[in-house]
Amino acid sequence: MGEGTLPGRPAVEAALEAVLASRASLDDEIVRLEASARAAVDIKAKIKRNPVKSAGVAAGVGFLAIGGPKRLFRRARRAVVGPEEPLPTSLLPTKVDAALRKLGTDGDKVRGTIERDFAAYLDEHAKERKSRDIMAVLLSLVVGAGRGFALRGGRQLADQFLATDGKAFREQMDKVRAARGKRPGGDTPA
Repeated sequence: MGEGTLPGRPAVEAALEAVLASRASLDDEIVRLEASARAAVDIKAKIKRNPVKSAGVAAGVGFLAIGGPKRLFRRARRAVVGPEEPLPTSLLPTKVDAALRKLGTDGDKVRGTIERDFAAYLDEHAKERKSRDIMAVLLSLVVGAGRGFALRGGRQLADQFLATDGKAFREQMDKVRAARGKRPGGDTPA
């Protein structure tokens, strides 16, 4: 075939067949994609197939929605470290002011007295503070590891719940094909 000549009839027919084959392949792929999407979000069928797993997922979502992990962490911390002390009621600003005035009128001397008393207090309670801090660190490590396991388990559960099995996929394929067959023009997309 030289320059400027049109392709022969067999080449045109081959190109037309290739276009039709590509169109049919695309149509099949669209049907598969639609069926897969429908099977993935068919919640009623998933609940019927796995009611226990569905109840577990619903309970897990509810647990997260009401702030269960935070509550659980607080309870665990309270069990290890002990209950939090309530805020002091005796050291209101007027009483603090009165206590400071009893120490004298020289601000530098008052500040020095408070700093020395505070340093002595810290030294006196250092052992108790360190043991409490170690427990808090250990608890945070345990909670951090538990959080990782919980997240991994939640992801696996969500993956299993959203996974489609062959039977549900085939049912959705049949539904999609039936719906496409009812359209005007048969299997051609609208």
